[in-house]
Amino acid sequence: MIILVDAMGGDNAPEDIVNGSMDAINEAEGFDIVLVGDSQKVSRIINERKFDSPRLTVHHAGDVVTNEDKPTKAIRGKRDSSMVVAFRLLKENKGDVLLSAGNSGALMAGALFIVGRMKGVDRPSLPAIVPTKTGSALIIDSGLNTVCKPVNFLQFGIMGSVYMKEIFNVDNPKVGLINVGAEQSKGNDLIKQAHSLLTKSSLNFMGNIEGKDIMLGGVHVAVCDGFVGNVALKLLEGTAIYFFSNIKRILSKNFLNKIAAAIIVKDIKKFSHRLDADEVGGAPILGVKGLVIKSHGSSNAKTIKNVIINRAYALGKTAILKKLNDQFKDWEVEDIEP
Repeated sequence: MIILVDAMGGDNAPEDIVNGSMDAINEAEGFDIVLVGDSQKVSRIINERKFDSPRLTVHHAGDVVTNEDKPTKAIRGKRDSSMVVAFRLLKENKGDVLLSAGNSGALMAGALFIVGRMKGVDRPSLPAIVPTKTGSALIIDSGLNTVCKPVNFLQFGIMGSVYMKEIFNVDNPKVGLINVGAEQSKGNDLIKQAHSLLTKSSLNFMGNIEGKDIMLGGVHVAVCDGFVGNVALKLLEGTAIYFFSNIKRILSKNFLNKIAAAIIVKDIKKFSHRLDADEVGGAPILGVKGLVIKSHGSSNAKTIKNVIINRAYALGKTAILKKLNDQFKDWEVEDIEP
């Protein structure tokens, strides 16, 4: 398996992107990495670590898509940028998975314009895994589509179910629609129409859910538009930071608390890893013809290493593209409008 890494994308590029890639190769087998970016800068970082492995190569790209660039303009105009070059390599089957921590809008535009949307898919989506009381759940969409049609919610539910089956081996995933209440009568007209479509589908649809039901393990797939999903995800991230900073303060408050901390520190660390974006970050863009993974813009070397191993490599080993294509290949959007 070949993983294409946009070496110049992200707040900490190229240093942390390159170092994280080298760390991934040191820690896991089964894949090679092609670092796409300024060969002089990338090679300097590799040489500074005296790293030498045939599994790591560099493909030169002389330009960079920045966070200030307008997504579509950048994809069409910066043809020698690391992101665009990486997309072309993916489209030409010179890589199996593409990973970038760069401009989210540009990554979405590149996935659509260069790799291409799957037949039958109205809009691709970005799923995000969150820990729950009973395991893990998927929030979909988590930021790509802030304005949606009813059919999008149905397709998000299908994409999320396939993802949970392929990555987490969940048989017949439970799907819920995030709403302001569990009653069927709740929500605006858009949500009511989405509820109707999901109810008529073959999904294991549990009906409306509230935000708290996600963390309590009520469903495996929580369906929403990207506005709601992104707010929910960022709220969870902020809550985790707040919670653990206070736990740390409490456990270091006095001598007795420090003794208690010494007893439970292993369990606290184990639990905190489940909420750490550097441990569980990285999300694929579902609904396009290739495997494209977005890592958050502030990704450090640890994040990149984990995303390569736990997301890119794990996803590349599955048949998720075929399974999604099988789900949507015969779809005509007008056939499923309410």
